[in-house]
Amino acid sequence: MHPRAPRVVLVHGTATAPVVWDRLRPLLDGYDVSAPERPRTGDLKAESAWLANHASGAWVVGMSGGATLGLELVRNGTPLAGAILHEPAVGSLVTDLLTPVTEAFATDGTPGLARALYGSSWHPDMVETSDDTTAGELAMFRGFEPGPVSPASGRVLITYGAASPEPRHRAARALAERFGYAIRALPEASHFVAWDDPTAFAALIRDVIG
Repeated sequence: MHPRAPRVVLVHGTATAPVVWDRLRPLLDGYDVSAPERPRTGDLKAESAWLANHASGAWVVGMSGGATLGLELVRNGTPLAGAILHEPAVGSLVTDLLTPVTEAFATDGTPGLARALYGSSWHPDMVETSDDTTAGELAMFRGFEPGPVSPASGRVLITYGAASPEPRHRAARALAERFGYAIRALPEASHFVAWDDPTAFAALIRDVIG
């Protein structure tokens, strides 16, 4: 690997583990790619500190809750090369964004939440977790509030799937309108983009990072 290859840190969301990047990673040859497993503390300060330790100076590519944690790094001024964040939570900007997954969790626990978030291609082998851990993560992400881009965080792009539910579109637009984030739709993609449409997501990553 070239010694100056861009460093890319892939960050997974709730009810998933680094395995969700397995279809994407082979498409990112030429980059210095890592996909660490999050501690899942349910504490935003602890999770963002953990991620900052892993990702300082790198490109952060996050999906779902991983994108939300990336957005927290961007908000708090963690020095990054840049970030590509797919469908993060946006707090009070779109209050109904996480309502379906909250209701699914109340009914069917972690599997219900995961299928509401990621669709039918999610399966239980993608993560080892408990409902208590998932509850803590859900509360953390529901309580998250975004902020403006810090100049220290490099180029930041918010992506969303054209096939995702309408609140995901509103969330991206709200980040653009309120805080000036750059946004881009991924045609035919949805929330679980790294697993369901890795070729398109890898192409976007290469286009942004270069």
